[in-house]
Amino acid sequence: MRRDHQWKVALIIVVTAVCAWGVIPPKEKIRLGLDLKGGIQLELRVEAADAVKAVLDNRAASLFAELKKRNLRAERVQADGASASVVVINYDPVARDEYLKVIDTDLPRYNVAMEGANLRVSIPTVEVDRIKEDAIEDTVERVRVRVDAFGVAEYTVQRKGLKSDRILIQLPGVDDPERVKDLVAKPAFLEFKKVVTPPGFEGGRYSGADSREQIVQQFNGQLPPEVDIYEADPNSFGGRVTYWPLTISSPISGNDLIMARVGRGELGSAEVNFTLTPEAGERFEKFTAPNIGQPLASLLDRRLINVATIQAAIRDQGRITGLGTLQEAEDLALKLRSGALPAGTTVLEERTVGPSLGADSIRQGVTAAVAGLIASIAFMLIYYKGSGINAVVALVLNVILLLGVMAWIGAALTLPGIAGLILTFGMALDANVLIFERIREELRHGKTVRAAVEAGFQKAFWTIFDSNTTAVIAAALLFQFGTGPVRGFAFTLIIGLAASMFTAIFVSRLLFQIILGEGKRVERLSI
Repeated sequence: MRRDHQWKVALIIVVTAVCAWGVIPPKEKIRLGLDLKGGIQLELRVEAADAVKAVLDNRAASLFAELKKRNLRAERVQADGASASVVVINYDPVARDEYLKVIDTDLPRYNVAMEGANLRVSIPTVEVDRIKEDAIEDTVERVRVRVDAFGVAEYTVQRKGLKSDRILIQLPGVDDPERVKDLVAKPAFLEFKKVVTPPGFEGGRYSGADSREQIVQQFNGQLPPEVDIYEADPNSFGGRVTYWPLTISSPISGNDLIMARVGRGELGSAEVNFTLTPEAGERFEKFTAPNIGQPLASLLDRRLINVATIQAAIRDQGRITGLGTLQEAEDLALKLRSGALPAGTTVLEERTVGPSLGADSIRQGVTAAVAGLIASIAFMLIYYKGSGINAVVALVLNVILLLGVMAWIGAALTLPGIAGLILTFGMALDANVLIFERIREELRHGKTVRAAVEAGFQKAFWTIFDSNTTAVIAAALLFQFGTGPVRGFAFTLIIGLAASMFTAIFVSRLLFQIILGEGKRVERLSI
């Protein structure tokens, strides 16, 4: 064997051994995708407008506080999500310049327009787009953290397209869709607000009202500027639907938490104990100290879940009660640790694949793959005779390389991926067919066997390279812009095409060179 053949043979052996080690035994080494293992797939739409509304609410509260500090009259400052603006209601036109100075300081680069007795302050379009983009990216990352903490192995959480507002979530092996939706789709936005008791209320502890209209009546037809009406979660209030007047502002939110863990209350009920950041703890202490004896409301995702009386000033330690089961408390603690989603989400698609269906898919897919492999091998051996053995060796190596690479990089094998695997069988043999037909043509032109083989590989190379390159480009586009099954098919096809180039051009040529030998006269080639 020539010296340059020795290192090529060694390279092939090493590469094959590494890939074989990565894939054997296949049941333990090859990851299975959602359609083969069973599990849940969700497609969510991020309501990015919620993030804009949240920013507007904060800006409105900040501007209103600043106007009060400067003794500038305004009935209220409210957010208008539809037009991405905040509106100063019923301002004093005489002091308009003073209002504009405050707005320019507090909200620089915002556009101000006068609308009768109101001032409309609009966010620039560029900032609105940035807020939405940040909200989508942040939501993807926080959902990924939640799923990771949930303990799901081999999951997929990815954005569906470059500028899309949709998130694809695949959770193999999970069979509780309702819990998953609650875990990944709920924002888990925690707030604490003061309950504002209606004027003249007597009769003990205030317990809310049966409708929003009833609360407005309790306040004599007009809510105070810093008060809004919130709906309570019936599960936390004995099944009763109630509404409560609460302050709009909250001294802290879920994003101020640095730790949340499950605990047990005095009667063994589930609760969540939390720890605040030092800055948030200082704010919370300033809020609770002057309100000892007053009711404090805990809200999750804008819904009231608990009302408790402030017994003492609270700094950096607190707890959330009024929860249901221990599992619900564990999920809430997990969501709080990951941080609140910056925007709400809507479930657009939900798909559950049972393990039995996955087993059927595996059986049918493997059967199709084996049948395709056997048919391909039979064709090559019958049509190309002895040279067909060369193609069969290259094809088997192609399969080992493809599965080995997928196993080493942790790629999941899906049902469309099996289809891509079968397609690579044909693509690999197609390269051998081009080479063998070119060799036959060279032999018909009277060339020697050695010269025909060399010419066959050289002249077929660019044809094989061009066809595989165009296929890789198409597969890369499918992988970039596709989702789920399409990406699985594209990924398998890309790896398979790269492996087929290696086996058809490098391995198959080396086998011919070894068989023909150096200096040996070969009169006939079985092809």
